[in-house]
Amino acid sequence: MQITFLGTSSGVPTRSRNVSSVALRLPQRAELWLFDCGEGTQHQIIRSELKISQLSRIFITHMHGDHIFGLMGLLATCGLAGNVERIDIYGPPGLNDYIQAASRYSYTHFSYPIKVHAIRPGIIYEDDDFTVSCGNLHHRITAFGYRVAEKDRSGRFDIEKAKALQIPPGRVYGQLKRGETVTLADGRVIDGTQLCGPTEIGRKIAYCTDTIYCDGAVELAHDADVLIHEATFAHQDADMAFQRLHSTTTMAAQTALAAGAHRLIMSHFSPRYAPGNTLELKDLLQEARAIFPRTDMAYDFMIHEVPRRREVELTKVGV
Repeated sequence: MQITFLGTSSGVPTRSRNVSSVALRLPQRAELWLFDCGEGTQHQIIRSELKISQLSRIFITHMHGDHIFGLMGLLATCGLAGNVERIDIYGPPGLNDYIQAASRYSYTHFSYPIKVHAIRPGIIYEDDDFTVSCGNLHHRITAFGYRVAEKDRSGRFDIEKAKALQIPPGRVYGQLKRGETVTLADGRVIDGTQLCGPTEIGRKIAYCTDTIYCDGAVELAHDADVLIHEATFAHQDADMAFQRLHSTTTMAAQTALAAGAHRLIMSHFSPRYAPGNTLELKDLLQEARAIFPRTDMAYDFMIHEVPRRREVELTKVGV
């Protein structure tokens, strides 16, 4: 699971930061999932190592322009040069009307299937490997946060132990790898869990923007390996944050702390904290780390590999 930040500015783009979009690359499936699609997102994808042809799902948090103005351009490009097979789009009520109206007035015809899903809190997508759920955030308009949860997997199968027990190879190995209990032809009952290592805990990613501090974000980020959370304002500008229902750095950090998240990556920064101003982004990072030390600050084209829990544990013990 690889996260690429395609846009990390709030409201308007700057010279170094585009508006909101985050890509989740799933190499084992050759799939690309996108979260929000601000203006210019397709240009950011082209500049990155991501492949538009792998785009299969787009998740929109809310209908403000800096999160959706790049959607129609990207969808049109996918039809003209993207070679995508199908795209499923998830978002709040009104998203389908927006896409239909934009395609009608621009005479855009999609040469591939598009399905728009109007979401409500709960599980919105599930397959053999992942569950995606959404929950309400607290913003000026209807806004949702997302949680991507990889399903737990049985531990590594000890094939040498299976051979030592004289278990004949074949379909039974697959059953044992899944941790199932099987009865062999000779009458022996074998518990697959005894031949597998510790369960591999599935990775979890939460994406919460735009919102002020709220219980919904804490719930989505529970035990998340990575929480991506907006931090539009510095702590000293909390009054503006409350007026506009955006988060400060300290609110993002408090969300990560309350949720028991393993890492916080802040994004969606106001251009007011550009270099040379009284407060700069490095000051915002210090504010958040004072509350939640495992905090990073996203920048455009930043890539974050989400490690498995087992890999993290081995790193800690120096293996």
